[in-house]
Amino acid sequence: MNVLFSVLAAAGDQTPPPDDLVTPGVVGFFAIFFVAVAVVLLGIDMVRRIRRTTYRAEISARLEAEIAEVAAANAADEADTK
Repeated sequence: MNVLFSVLAAAGDQTPPPDDLVTPGVVGFFAIFFVAVAVVLLGIDMVRRIRRTTYRAEISARLEAEIAEVAAANAADEADTK
């Protein structure tokens, strides 16, 4: 049985397939190139949006702290004037 498999394996097609059937060619190269460019641009946009959101949160926290400080100062002034 092993001899039969050896003979069949040796008798198989030994010529390599044509390059246009195995390689993606120019179309495949451009497709991957455009996907890579899209990924880079999406990454840059995502970083910009995350940074913008972080800055907005920081500014919001600062404004809330300033409002609380002013309210505390006003409450202290009102307590002193009574």
